[in-house]
Amino acid sequence: MGDAAAQTHNVKILHLVRHAQGVHNVAGAQDHSALMSPRYFDANLSPLGSQQVRDLSSYVVSSGILAKIQLVVTSPLSRTIETAVKVFDRKLTSESVQNSGDDAAEMSDVNYPPILAYELCRERLGLHPCDKRRTVTEYRSLYPDVDFSLKVMMTLCGSLMLERPLQRLQPGA
Repeated sequence: MGDAAAQTHNVKILHLVRHAQGVHNVAGAQDHSALMSPRYFDANLSPLGSQQVRDLSSYVVSSGILAKIQLVVTSPLSRTIETAVKVFDRKLTSESVQNSGDDAAEMSDVNYPPILAYELCRERLGLHPCDKRRTVTEYRSLYPDVDFSLKVMMTLCGSLMLERPLQRLQPGA
């Protein structure tokens, strides 16, 4: 379905992005038991992961996709928040464009989407320290532009988000 059809049918387009490579991915590829190390608690991006984020940020801006995104939802882990912020954040995206040589003047017209960290987007709640997270208080100081409440999602999606799952739980629904 094209953009025009999506607009006339009130359709949302969903883009899925997995986090860039984390330091735990590198360690786990060499020795799977390394994933149990507390060293990888809430693992950050690896140097290759940081490059992957810069590349994706440049693509999202140059392709025009950024202008169409209404909301970015990420899980509340450092590597996923870092990926979302560095790809979709106003300051960091502008720096990425300037470093790539693209026209930074075009960036002034871009409407940057809010970024929401949502617990239910986590891939797993496992035993590995890399899948455990910091407190929301810690994250708020590290990522002040990320919303750790559901206020943004409720504003954009309305109460239907909460009503539909509850309706499914009722008999005969």
